[in-house]
Amino acid sequence: MEAAHQWILGLGADYGVNPYIFGAIYVGAIPFFLLSVGWLVRRARAGRSTVVPTMCAGICFVSAYLYLAIAGRNIPVWVWIFLGLLLAYGAWSTIRDIRRKIAAERDADAD
Repeated sequence: MEAAHQWILGLGADYGVNPYIFGAIYVGAIPFFLLSVGWLVRRARAGRSTVVPTMCAGICFVSAYLYLAIAGRNIPVWVWIFLGLLLAYGAWSTIRDIRRKIAAERDADAD
């Protein structure tokens, strides 16, 4: 138990944030992450878009590190890379969905 406490306090020193807030966000996001993954799987099985649940799962996955990005320092590079990929995926999938809808409307108008 003492080792875990020292680890949490060490995170605060490494990143310049309140370690208890970081830990609460880190642990508190786990159920939301799992719910988002379940939502993603249900939508994928139904053949529906998985963009929003993927984005939700990704945000839950990095939520503690988002707190670091806002309040801390010395954020790991992988967090910035993951956030960038998450944003790029969201933009790409949104553009793709819009193009599909426009093409479907054109096809419907042509008939």
